[in-house]
This record gives sequence, structure tokens and C-alpha cells, in this order.
Amino acid sequence: MQALRVNHLSDDLCGVVLEDVPSPARASGEVLVRVRAASLNFPDLLMTQGKYQFKPEPPFTSGLEFAGEVIEANADSGFATGDRVMGGNKTGAFAEMVSVPARALSPSPSITDAQAAAMGAAYTTGYTGLVELCGLKPGQWVLVTGASGGVGLAACDLAKALGAKVIAATGSAAKREAILRACSAIDEVIVSEGRFREAVSDLTGGALCDVVFDVVGGDVFDECTRCVAFAGKLVVVGFTSGRIADIATNIPLIKGFSVVGLRAGEYARRLPERGAAISAAVHDLANAGKITPAIDRILPLSRWREGFEAMQSRELVGKLVFEPGS
Repeated sequence: MQALRVNHLSDDLCGVVLEDVPSPARASGEVLVRVRAASLNFPDLLMTQGKYQFKPEPPFTSGLEFAGEVIEANADSGFATGDRVMGGNKTGAFAEMVSVPARALSPSPSITDAQAAAMGAAYTTGYTGLVELCGLKPGQWVLVTGASGGVGLAACDLAKALGAKVIAATGSAAKREAILRACSAIDEVIVSEGRFREAVSDLTGGALCDVVFDVVGGDVFDECTRCVAFAGKLVVVGFTSGRIADIATNIPLIKGFSVVGLRAGEYARRLPERGAAISAAVHDLANAGKITPAIDRILPLSRWREGFEAMQSRELVGKLVFEPGS
């Protein structure tokens, strides 16, 4: 089969190549899946450079999450040949087939394979942060930074589905209309350059935001500390700006807000019952038509470089999905 392999780490993708490799052998307890769609995540890019917290030793097959159909499974796995499934693993999704533990899979909701591949990591991250860690309630104000990315748009989509009022923040005025098209229910989109606290204050009638979901870090995080309401929560999701911000502890003390670290995958691993409940809640919302993953584009896996470079240049609005075998 064909698979996207990271043969050595590099900053310019020179160590990445699409090549023929043996089909995976299904181990005991695993399910063999034909991959119909696999979505690109920012950690996939970072792992080609050795800059993500999980550092697999090259060579390895890239790709965190996928959707497809079961080829082979044990009778006690809960899956049968032909089942539509979605799943995630730390590596291996950018290939025509993948073999993963049964616990890494779930039945696909009533959406397309591309949408299912785009939903998993982004929406479980959003739900874990907004609901599980912050207890989001209908009517609350939510600010989401990095809102053009897959995780940011998922958080916006979820927050609206759960009855919140949503302000999306992006680093480019040019992306404003694209974000509104991708998630039309967002209340407003602002540009997160320089000072944006006054814009947030005006939109919320001076109340500021009960939850701030920050994907960007750096200078944006610094300004986010000015946008949190008293007793609110500032969720640290990532550092796509490249700078890990510092915060003086007197700021959350005086303003009475909490800084919450979000690692959705680790949360589910340490608390598997809660992880299963989060996954079920997201699936229920998708089956009810209340959330819809936004897809920027779908590419054959042969055009992997185009996809990685689009993510690297921050041009995507929503998720990019590869189709192996096409």
C-alpha cells in the first residue's frame, strides 16, 4: 500500500515521502481499517520537525486521525467487516490501511467520511475544553482565538450548538468572511492583532467573556488575559504563534479568573470513562445535525505537500482532508 512516511526530521518536509510499504498486519485486539479519509492536524506538521511533545522515532507513517471501513476485526471487538468507523492514533493515518486497537475506533456518525475524519480530534478537544473543563452554559460569552483553524472552528461550532454567544478571533481581516461562511452561526469575528479587548468589551456590553479558548498563545494570549470576565476561565489550547506566553500570577488573582490547561487526548487516556462520554456527546450532536465539521479542501494523498504547506502558511479555514488511494 501507499503511505506517507517521515524518514527523517526536517523543517522543510524534505524527510517526508509518499512510498510503497507493506500492508499492516493486524495484531491481536486490533481492527484493520481501509482509510477513506484522513485529516491533517497541526501536530502532524510538528512531528515532521520533531517539535511536538510526542516524538516518534523515524521512520514512521504520519497522520493522527482517519475514517473508513472495517476490513477485519475480532468477533469480540464490537466491529464487523464493512462497518463505517472513525478513529485516531498517534501515527499511521496517512495510508491506505491502518491497524489500530478497537478502543481507538468509534462508529462514524451520519456524516461523510471526510467530515468524520475532520471531526474527531478537533471536536473532542473543543468539547473537553468548553464543557468538561469550563462547564459552558447557554447564554455565556465565548471568545475563540485562532478561529480559522480546525480546532478553533470546531470550538465555535460547538459553543453555538450549546447555546453560547461566540466571538471568533483571527489574525487576518481577509479571513473574516471565510470564517463566517464556514460557521455562519458565529456572532462576530474580530481581528486579533494588537489590542482587541475593547472590541470584545463592546460586543459583550462590557461583560467580557466567561470562557476564552486560546489556540494561539504569544501576544494573543497576553491580550486574552484582558478579555476574561471575573470568575471566567482562560483555556490554554496551544501555541500556534510559536511563543509560549508567561503570565504574572497577580493577573488571575486580581481578575478572579482561572487558567486551564487543555490536553484532550491525555484527559481521555487518564479518565477513560469521561473520554467515552465526551466522544458520545460529540457523536450525538453530529447525528442530530447540530454540528458540522468545516472542511477547507479535500486532496488526494499524492498532493500531501500542498496540504502541509497550506497548513504551514496558515491559509486554511477549517480542516484539510486527504483521500489515500486517490
